[in-house]
Amino acid sequence: MVATTLFVVGACGSPVHDVRPAAGFRSLPPTASSAPPPTSSAPPPATSTTPPPPATPACADTGFDCDLQTRFAAADAYVDGRPGTAGIVVHDLRTGAEWHNGHAEDLTWTASTIKLGMVVDLYTRQRAGEISLTAEDRSLIHAMLHTSDDNAADTLWFRYAGADHMSFNDNFPHYGLTSLVPKAGFTKFYPYWGFQKCTPEDLDRLMTYVLTKLPADERSSIVEELRSVDAIQQWGVWGAGPAARPGNKDGWSEEQGGWVMNTVGFVGEGERYVLTVMNNLRGEGGYDTGRATVTHVAELIFGGYFPG
Repeated sequence: MVATTLFVVGACGSPVHDVRPAAGFRSLPPTASSAPPPTSSAPPPATSTTPPPPATPACADTGFDCDLQTRFAAADAYVDGRPGTAGIVVHDLRTGAEWHNGHAEDLTWTASTIKLGMVVDLYTRQRAGEISLTAEDRSLIHAMLHTSDDNAADTLWFRYAGADHMSFNDNFPHYGLTSLVPKAGFTKFYPYWGFQKCTPEDLDRLMTYVLTKLPADERSSIVEELRSVDAIQQWGVWGAGPAARPGNKDGWSEEQGGWVMNTVGFVGEGERYVLTVMNNLRGEGGYDTGRATVTHVAELIFGGYFPG
């Protein structure tokens, strides 16, 4: 099984590694008494032949409850036996706690998940007065998020990427895509939204930016779009179930090296939890296999976790 890492993020945003509570948290010794123990003339109690009940294992103090920690382990064990590799990140925006599995830093083809970054950048540049989005642009943004429309993404990319095609990529790191790498050699123009790689941690940071940094009107617009995506994207984080009120942006494509099936979104009251899963099939499976994998991860972690 791949190694997993648990993070607790403090108020300053710095991750505090805390995977061994025994070393980081120590119980205080019982208070010492200076008085001698009382004596008693009563006979000693009879020795019991009934063994004591087994001790309940303590949860690690990670910022996640015991139920979620058990679910993380189940999800990690599940993907370990699935085709390819899957990077997973869970982020509690209320406490700052994060859980990353062993593939959370793997560079993976973004497929259409990068369209979310394009929307954030378009809204940001519009707010700064750098561009003026038209009614047509906003319709294309809707199509890009709702059905993951590639033609809409192409139109917006070539309209707003600038003469050198770098405008989007120059800005993406500001929204959390700090490991994003555009790939050359696939098209006559470079960079292009369709050929880029990032990590699950990048997508977690991007979704966190949407939910915590954007102005309320832009946040609400994106949240509503992701919560009402077309059936073509109702998988991945959607597997958490309707009680979780999920929203997601999915990405799927057959790339150099095989299929990738990616999902990033949110679940819970107030969009509390961010979930990212990037499944690189590595030639070991296709669309259906990857879709089943990332959807079942969401089900294992959050299915039934929220009251119906």
